[in-house]
Amino acid sequence: MDKISVIVSCPVDTYSGYGARSRDLVKSLIKLEKYDVKVLSQRWGNTSFGYLKDHGEVELLDSIVQRVEKQPDIWVQITVPNEFNKVGKYNIGITAGIETTACSPQWIEGCNRMDLVLTSSQHSKKVFETTKFDKADNSGKTIGTLQLTSKVEVLFEGLEVSKFFKTKSTFNLDSIKESFCFLFVGHWLQGDFGQDRKNISYTIKAFLETFKNKKDAPALILKTGLGTSSHMNTQVILDKINSVRSSVKGSLPNIYLIDGDMSDSELNHLYNHPSIKAMVSLTKGEGFGRPLLEFSAVGKPIIASNWSGHIDFLTQEFNVLVGGTLTQVHSSAVVQNVIIPESSWFTPDDIEVGKAFKDVHKNYKKYSELSKRQAYRTNKEFTLDNMTELLGKILDENLPIFPKQVDLNLPSLTIPKLKLK
Repeated sequence: MDKISVIVSCPVDTYSGYGARSRDLVKSLIKLEKYDVKVLSQRWGNTSFGYLKDHGEVELLDSIVQRVEKQPDIWVQITVPNEFNKVGKYNIGITAGIETTACSPQWIEGCNRMDLVLTSSQHSKKVFETTKFDKADNSGKTIGTLQLTSKVEVLFEGLEVSKFFKTKSTFNLDSIKESFCFLFVGHWLQGDFGQDRKNISYTIKAFLETFKNKKDAPALILKTGLGTSSHMNTQVILDKINSVRSSVKGSLPNIYLIDGDMSDSELNHLYNHPSIKAMVSLTKGEGFGRPLLEFSAVGKPIIASNWSGHIDFLTQEFNVLVGGTLTQVHSSAVVQNVIIPESSWFTPDDIEVGKAFKDVHKNYKKYSELSKRQAYRTNKEFTLDNMTELLGKILDENLPIFPKQVDLNLPSLTIPKLKLK
């Protein structure tokens, strides 16, 4: 039986969250065994290439093609929606979605170019469905409404349980003297103090203010970067950390930086290191929050903002989800066609943040027991196998019937023998 042809345009070979999403999606399509899957490898910002070779993922390397030779039955793009374009007979846009309360008009227009949009969380789905803009003519008169017309479904980002799991760690943290460390994982994005989307600068200050002048204070480990690894970028991050430190008076706890690309195995061993006691993410917004899902599989406490995409899988009962308010996106964090100034995102409550840090540090055994229940939920409900099953169901329910290619049975012709006179 002929398989349905699928071309996936995505950053499959990059060290990025979208790269991980791409690899999982392609693996799932291949595993469904209904599709002839080819991949157009794309870049993702300034993140590094070479993931597939570094990790020996030969099956995905073999799926990569250099160009589209003919129109595929299904065209899949994994990217931000303003880049979505119709190429196939049926077109699917896949995006983590949006971290704020509204997306740009270019995103709505991009989604409307596709037959189906798959996003990572209920938060993102809601934003796509509720964002609306007035259309105006040249005189400024309202002539209609721009809103989502394409169908949108949630396809969560499944955990590959063979990569992230509880194990004895071999990660070397010998240079860190503290036996209790909070861990943050994520890129340091643009924005003034307290305005970068991952809220790293705020996290640093909140940690310092909470544990300054404390005996046997814990440490904070930042696994962060600016997209690509270089001595210059590392120094930029160190300068940012020192700038925040200089704003807090007193005897301050230690902050450590881990920079550079890491393999999934290295990350898993970092998560499992006995000195890593909890993960913290005071994020202003997530389309999904992949590092939080990975860390939750290990069974250690998580402190996170009680808003946006990661709430789909982080249960309030098992984690420390801090409250706060929605505030308008600061001008320093605006990204053209992505993070729009009219939108809002999360600002955590200072008192709740300080209480969360102190409580997890002081009552670690209590939160450690709860986190094991979160690990059970993660490994039961949010796996790559479950994501693959859901993807198959979504495709079965939405794809049209593609015409089968028919072989032409032409009559054989008898050609007489001819001889030149």
